[in-house]
Amino acid sequence: MDDQVKYLLPESEIPEAWYNIQPDLPRPLDPVLHPGTGQPIGPADLAPLFPMAIIQQEVSQERWIAIPDEVRAIYRLWRPTPLFRARRLERALNTPARIFYKCEGASPAGSHKPNTAVAQAYYNREAGIRRLATETGAGQWGSALALACTFFGLECKVYMVKVSYQQKPYRRSLMETWGATVVASPSGDSAFGRRVLAADPDSPGSLGIAISEAVEDAAGRTDTNYSLGSVLNHVLLHQTVIGQEAKKQLALADAYPDVVIGCAGGGSNFAGIAFHFLADQLAGTQKELQVIAVEPAACPSLTKGVYAYDFGDTAGMTPLVKMHTLGHGFIPAGIHAGGLRYHGMAPLVSALYAQGVIEARAPLQTDCFAAAVTFARAEGVVPAPETSHAIKVAIDEAIACRESGQGKTILFNLSGHGNFDMQAYDDYLAGRLQDYAYPVEKVEEALRHLPPVGANA
Repeated sequence: MDDQVKYLLPESEIPEAWYNIQPDLPRPLDPVLHPGTGQPIGPADLAPLFPMAIIQQEVSQERWIAIPDEVRAIYRLWRPTPLFRARRLERALNTPARIFYKCEGASPAGSHKPNTAVAQAYYNREAGIRRLATETGAGQWGSALALACTFFGLECKVYMVKVSYQQKPYRRSLMETWGATVVASPSGDSAFGRRVLAADPDSPGSLGIAISEAVEDAAGRTDTNYSLGSVLNHVLLHQTVIGQEAKKQLALADAYPDVVIGCAGGGSNFAGIAFHFLADQLAGTQKELQVIAVEPAACPSLTKGVYAYDFGDTAGMTPLVKMHTLGHGFIPAGIHAGGLRYHGMAPLVSALYAQGVIEARAPLQTDCFAAAVTFARAEGVVPAPETSHAIKVAIDEAIACRESGQGKTILFNLSGHGNFDMQAYDDYLAGRLQDYAYPVEKVEEALRHLPPVGANA
C-alpha cells in the first residue's frame, strides 16, 4: 500500500501561463456596464483604476496568458505549494474516499492571495504607479498586497472592515510590518467613510463599504491605482496556478478528482482550485466532475441571492457587473470568516453556477468550525475560518462515501492557515460562537435597491 501523504513538484514546474476560462464558457459573460450610462464600458472607463495590462486580462479571450518572469521569480518563494493526502482524516472518518488538499497556507502571507497580489503589484509598477489602495475583510488580502508592494517598492493603503480590524489585530500588525498603512473601515479618510459614520457611528463595516473607500482613494490620486483581491476576471485568472499544480500532483498519486471543493466569498480561491479541472469537463476530455462552491449561511450570495446587475461597492462608484448578489447595501453579520463576507460573487463563478456547471452549499458557522477542529486534530493544520467551509463539505462528502461504499477522490483547497485567527477558535471552543443564517426577508429588502439597468429593469 502506498502510504505517501505529500506530493511535491520542483520549481521548474511552476506554471508558465495562467489559464483563462472565458473562451471555454458554455455562454459568454454579460457585458460590464457603466454606472452612469448603463452602457457597456471600454478600457478608458477602467483606466483611472487599473493598468492597461490588467484591463486587457480582464476582457481577454486568450486561453493562456504568459506569467512574467519577474512574477514567477517571486512565486518561487513558496510555489509550487504541496499537495497532501489526508490519510489521518480518512481514518478518523472511516471513509473509503481519498481526500487530498492543496496547501496554499505555505505562502509568506499564509494564504492563496499572493498569487494575484504579486501579479497586480508587478503590472502597476511597470505602469509607473507608486501607490495602491485596497480593501480587506479578514486581512488575508491586505496582508498579501502589503507583501507584494514591499517586493515592488510601492506604497500600500488598506481599508480593513472594522469588525475584522477589531477581531484580528495581528493581521493588521502583519500588514504594518510589511509597510502598509491600515485603517478601520468605515474611516474618516474618505468622504464616503465619513458619510457612513455620520449615519451610523457604530457601523461594523462591510467589504462593499471598504471597496468604496479604496476606489475613492485611488480615483482621487494620479499616483494611485486600485487593487482587488477577488471577484474580477483577472484576479481569478492569476489564481489558476493552484489547479494547474494540483493536477500534476494528483497525477503523481495516480488520481483524478471526482469532487472539487473550494470556499467562496468573492470566488478567487474557488476558481484557483476548480477552473483548470473544469476546463477538462467543458472540453469533454474527462469524466464529469462534481464541483462545489461553499459559502457561509450568513452571506449566501449564490444560494439565496439573485443573478442580476449590481455594483461591486456600497456607494455605487464601481461598474455594474452581472453576478449573484445579496444587494450592494448588504451589511453582513460579524462572522469570523471575514474573507467570505461579500455581497456578490465573481461574475465567472456566478455564470458557471447559473449555467448549471457547478453547485453551491451554505453551511452554518459552528458546523464549519467543528469540521476545522476535526481536521486540525487529524492533520495538524489549523485552517483559516474561510477554509473551514470547504473542509465541512469535504467531510460531508467523505461521510457520504462511507455510507454508500464509494471510494471517490475528493480534492479541496486549503486556502490559508488560521494562525492569526485563534480568537475565532477561542470563541468556538468556549461556546461563544453564534450561528446566523441570513433571513430571506433581509435578502428581499436588499434586492429592492438593485440598480434599474440591463436585465434588472
